[in-house]
Amino acid sequence: MNTSVTHTARLLGAGLRALLVLTLVTGVLYPLLITGIAQGLFPGRANGSETEANGRVVGSALIGQSYNLPLKEGQQTPEPDLKWFQGRPQNGLGTNSVNTQYDLILSGATNRSADSAELVQWVRDAKAAVIRDNSVGGHTVKPSDVPADAVTSSGSGLDPDISPAYADLQVHRIAERNGLPVEHVQNLVDEHTESRTLGFLGEPRVNVLELNTALERLVTER
Repeated sequence: MNTSVTHTARLLGAGLRALLVLTLVTGVLYPLLITGIAQGLFPGRANGSETEANGRVVGSALIGQSYNLPLKEGQQTPEPDLKWFQGRPQNGLGTNSVNTQYDLILSGATNRSADSAELVQWVRDAKAAVIRDNSVGGHTVKPSDVPADAVTSSGSGLDPDISPAYADLQVHRIAERNGLPVEHVQNLVDEHTESRTLGFLGEPRVNVLELNTALERLVTER
């Protein structure tokens, strides 16, 4: 009996020591090592790819955000602030009961099929709004000019990027709203257009937060 108890105690002691060693290695030392390497080699990415403007953090380059006007009394959905470049749709095309307007509680998009009458109407309404908002004096946007990402959300609903085509489509509006020459705004878009990753992965893209941060600098320096 005593021998059995002693043997069990030894096994429990060995198991506890193994647990403590594994906890130390995998729960403390390994995370500290990886964190140290990440901070040393990729500090920006390790800290969330933060974007700064005027000495303060204004967001992450990895997560899209809204550029809307303040809600008016009785208004349910805010209107876009058209002096800024707009990202992909957040309201309706990429929302669910929890995630709306780039609220980060949950990521996800609509589960409606491509032939859903409701989805088709959403796209039509979004396309009409894009044409209306971006048609300014001397420049009219045609339906064929509107790219898919201007009227549909991403799978996560949090996409921080837009296509160069959608950024280009907004140039005349941005120039008019901010009193800037069109060519200056176009140069801004061109400077912030990223090529495919490694030359073949994904598509060319423009980060909306970084583009708007640069736009704010341009307006301030004007």
